[in-house]
Amino acid sequence: MTTADNLPVDVGSRADAPVTEKQQATPAEAAVEPLDWSPFGRIVPILAASPGAGATTTAVAIADALQLAGRSVLLVDAGDPVRSGLGRAARADGPRRDGRGPAAGVRFSRRARAILARLDVAEAAGEPVVFPPPPYWHPGGDWSVDATVVDIGHDPWRLATDPALGAGQWLRTGSPSPIPALVVRPSVPGLAHAEQVLARLEPWVRAGAVTPPTQLLVVGARWWPKGVAGTAGRRTNVLLPEAVFFPHDRGLAVQGVTEDVTPPSLRSPAEHLLRSWHVLPQRTRRLSVLSRAGSARGRTRRTAGHASG
Repeated sequence: MTTADNLPVDVGSRADAPVTEKQQATPAEAAVEPLDWSPFGRIVPILAASPGAGATTTAVAIADALQLAGRSVLLVDAGDPVRSGLGRAARADGPRRDGRGPAAGVRFSRRARAILARLDVAEAAGEPVVFPPPPYWHPGGDWSVDATVVDIGHDPWRLATDPALGAGQWLRTGSPSPIPALVVRPSVPGLAHAEQVLARLEPWVRAGAVTPPTQLLVVGARWWPKGVAGTAGRRTNVLLPEAVFFPHDRGLAVQGVTEDVTPPSLRSPAEHLLRSWHVLPQRTRRLSVLSRAGSARGRTRRTAGHASG
């Protein structure tokens, strides 16, 4: 499926291009240049406002909803391996591709029909660990990606330090534009953490370097607990009306993410998100047809009842 030699056309040369002295000195300027995200389809980066907020759960639910809808999905786990919640998301580990050096690479595995790409760091790395740039995460070959869901992890302070490095690269502006989402807990501290993350990213957003989160995902509740929503700061407050809630699931809370498909209670809000983002088509026409068919059946039953009477 994937080897060190089958990067997409022109991806290998761009990824391995030497970093110039100017680029090293001015990473912020380099980050402003938009990227070509077309090999990855629609990119959905999932960012957690705090540890344990539920970014991994929502990322997997979104990826499962996509592949059940027949889409070709790449699920990226960009978090540190020791803190990853996707270590058991595939039945077995697949092949590994080195990044810019052997210390850090990408391991590709199968999750049903989706491909899971996880950060893989050598245990005894004798050189600095450099986060593999996005081109290294593409499965390669002739595998076409419809959508890429990225579990960025729960270290927003580090990734917002410089989006030209680390997992923050998945927030970079480009075409097609990424659709970042920010995951929070349904609590007053959760909204405070979200406000801090958005403030941290704000200078990069103003510089045109990153795409800001435009969607708030609330994990562990079906609505805001009393008195919580009113504590939102000015940056988070504008996201409250369109917030999407993912209810608590006891099985995932106990077992974590496994190779099993996520439950319908989580895939349902994920599917709603994807349709609102136009990543999946709307169902209005189909529902209209079903509604007309149901009305016709009702009229037939009423007519039959009058006839028999």
